[in-house]
This record gives sequence, structure tokens and C-alpha cells, in this order.
Amino acid sequence: MSRMTRRGFAVTALGAASSLLTTGAAAPAAGAPRREMRGMWLATVANLDWPSSARLTPAAQQRELRALLDTAVARKLNTVFFQVRATADALWPSPYEPWAQYLTGQQGRDPGWDPLDFAVREAHRRDLELHAWCNPYRIANHTDPGRLVANHPARRHPKWVLSYGGKLYYNPGLPDVRAFVQDAMLDAVRRYPVDGVHFDDYFYPYPVAGRHLDDDAAFQEYGSTFESRDAWRRDNINRLVYEMAGKLRDESERAGRPVRFGVSPFAVWRNHATDQQGSRTQAGVQTYDDLYADTRRWVREGWLDYIVPQVYWPLGTKAADYAELVPWWARTVDGTGVDLYIGEALYKAGETEPVAWKDPAEISRHLTFARGYPQVGGHVYFSAKVVAKDPSGAMARVVRDHYGSATSRA
Repeated sequence: MSRMTRRGFAVTALGAASSLLTTGAAAPAAGAPRREMRGMWLATVANLDWPSSARLTPAAQQRELRALLDTAVARKLNTVFFQVRATADALWPSPYEPWAQYLTGQQGRDPGWDPLDFAVREAHRRDLELHAWCNPYRIANHTDPGRLVANHPARRHPKWVLSYGGKLYYNPGLPDVRAFVQDAMLDAVRRYPVDGVHFDDYFYPYPVAGRHLDDDAAFQEYGSTFESRDAWRRDNINRLVYEMAGKLRDESERAGRPVRFGVSPFAVWRNHATDQQGSRTQAGVQTYDDLYADTRRWVREGWLDYIVPQVYWPLGTKAADYAELVPWWARTVDGTGVDLYIGEALYKAGETEPVAWKDPAEISRHLTFARGYPQVGGHVYFSAKVVAKDPSGAMARVVRDHYGSATSRA
């Protein structure tokens, strides 16, 4: 592995079982503090946030997108995580993957405009950062490759594809897949002045009871030096993250501008009962064991610029307490130079279970609690449609209680 200079940390090769790096992360650079993160995720998968319908004209889709960006400004936010690669397709004219079906209703159909170009320009006009949000491996929310456009890479390379839990995924265990998905995502960085690249929490798929993820052939070919299949799978995801960080560093240097790299994982790395370094939680999913995502390592070794754990539980939740997870993540990032932002489940505000969500002040209390930890640099809300509609009034309460003035920390 080459020497990484993006954050000033050294790189050395490990043994054959990992072939990655062991290093201490550099301290944050001196200078003015980064402005407080006030972000929202803008989801395009299944038309969740935008566009509201694939039947809308380009002009109508543009109006909707402008309105969501205006909402971010009105709510005193400063960053939008725009989902540009949701299901192995693209919201820009990518040479690697087809146009996203959520724009026109038909995968591969040219919408007649460039949504990513439009979004970046409109965001920057409003002094909003725009991070290109990508899902690395998900191909489709169904299991029929025949429903994909004829020239889709998954149809041209059927051995790249895994079917699991009612969905199609690229196989993370294949080096060709890893290189392809990195190149597909880097194309957006080369074409547009995005402020960052953002991965969500989907690496290996969330486990489905009674289902076997059939990566046997890939494990036989590439996993023989590993002590277990789990260790091999974790190495595959470590390589994805480590290599992506290096390629983004190179692109930043080439372009002469920073392009930050971040991940928003499920918030529980490991429960304390599993690993003494884990959080005192009782979560049914642990990213290290179930998604093969060693999120703690990525932070401790400085492979990320920022991390946004999805702490989607109220204060006092027995199985996964907000008041346990925020301090755990604060300790994890401390001294690494990796920025910590907390992902907030705004969409749950107003729900009846657990009862804490019924109170529209719950998320405001989250921000009050997190301000006791200087490592927390801000919050990101899911999702844009809920930020705009705010049916429970929880977002308005956050703005009133916490965002009354400037967007930089005192």
C-alpha cells in the first residue's frame, strides 16, 4: 500500500490475512474551526424524497429540487447529502452505469437534463455544500436481472451479481467489482465540483433470517489466506473504504479542491457483550459482525474525513440508548482528526413507539445532550421530505432551540 498523505498519516502493509494498514491518525490541522454540520439526506431511491414522481417534466423536477434546497436554507442547514447512485445507476450521464429509473420511470432513459450538475450549481448558489451520496453494492430492489436495462453492467457481468433477501447486489468479494464501483462513483467527482462522497450503511446486506449469501465461489478463489469467511468479508469492505479514500485524495489534489469522504453507518459497531471495546448496547445488528463493516477501524486509522453514525433511538432506549452511543462515538473519534456528526431519525418524530418519539422536543434534546461532547461537530437529518413537511414540528423545534444564529460553532 502506498503512503497516504491526505490527512498526514503513514501507511504500512500488513500480513497476507489483511494486506491493509496499521497506523495512528494525525491530529486535526490548525486553523479556523469547521462550521457546524447541519445537514439533511435527500433520498432518490424509490422516489422517497425527490423527484416525487418519475412522470414529472424536467421543469417540474427542477422546481421540486430547488424547493428542497430552499427548505434547507430556511431551516438554517448548510449541507445536503444528495443520493446520486442509489441502485447501480446514475443521476448524471455516467459512462459506467445507466440513467436512474427514478427520473423517468425507465432505467437508462435520458431525462433530457443533468440532475447532478443542476443540484451542485443550485446548492452552491445557496451556500450549501453538496455531497454525492452513493450506495456501493445495491443493484436492484428485486431479484430479476431481466428487468435491468439490456446494457446494464450486472447483465454484462452476471458473475458479479448476488441475489439475497429479495434484492440484487454486486459481490463485494470480487476485485473487479470493487474497482468498478469505485470508478463509477469517482466519475461524479471528476465531472462536478461536489464537496464530498458519502456512503450509506449498506455494505454486505443486512442479514435475513434463514437465507444464505452465496459468495462461496468468490471465497474459494480469494479467501484462502483468511482465518474465516467473516474476516475475508471484512477485508473486502476495508479495501473498498481504504482504496476509495486514496483515490479521492488523488482527485482532490488533481482538482485543487477538497473532496471529503464520509460514511453514515448503522450506529452500533459491536455490543459490549460481544467485544469489550463496544458500546453498552443490546442491538440486534452489529456492523462489524453482520455487515462486515469495521467502522471503528476506519475512524481510528483515519481513512475517513467524517463519520455520521445513524443514532436512530431516543434518549433512554434500553437496547440502544442515544446517551450511550453518542459518548461512545465521541471517544472513538477523539484524537483521530475524523469529524463526528450524528445522524438523526427525524422521520420517526411523532411516532407512538417508543413513547419518547411522541414528544416533538425529543430531537432537540438530542442536540442539547450532544453539545456536551466537543467531538460532535453537528447533526444530519433523515430525510429532506420530512425536513420540509415537518408534520410533528420537531424540526421547527430544533431550529428554534439550536439554530437561531450563525452556522459555525462558538
